Amino acid sequence: MNLPPWWQGRRGEGYVAVQAVLFGLLLFGPTGKAALPPWPAALGKVAPGYGLVLLVVGVLIAVCAAIGLGRNLTPLPHPRDDCQLVETGLYAWVRHPIYCGLILAALGWALFVQGWLTLAWAGLLLAFFDIKSRREEAWLMARFPGYAAYRRRVRKLIPYLY
Repeated sequence: MNLPPWWQGRRGEGYVAVQAVLFGLLLFGPTGKAALPPWPAALGKVAPGYGLVLLVVGVLIAVCAAIGLGRNLTPLPHPRDDCQLVETGLYAWVRHPIYCGLILAALGWALFVQGWLTLAWAGLLLAFFDIKSRREEAWLMARFPGYAAYRRRVRKLIPYLY
């Protein structure tokens, strides 16, 4: 049996812990506003408005994707024993729409608070979700024979791009 490293846990518990830390840094960590140069003036005027829009859209995408998973939803990257592969709704556009929505929300939050470090936390969250989704997809490939075709057809985190 090929088990993941001890720090990841059997079902991906370590990923959930790292994710919680990143969300904490994003929401409550240093923003970098005081220590780093201010945002360019033109960006500073429009960033909060665009940020709020991205934040709301991202949260709506994540919530709708979670609802679309129904009983398949779990905080762990390891699929539930009784799960089914969902390829409809937002999952027809992107394989990990919850992550997509959370990335958009994080970017929106960074623009809203106008903090360079907050923007860096959002970038780290994007990199983390890319890594986490790789492990999740390895488990999904092992569970669902049709997942390989779904992977070829649908982008991972950003519709039409990635």
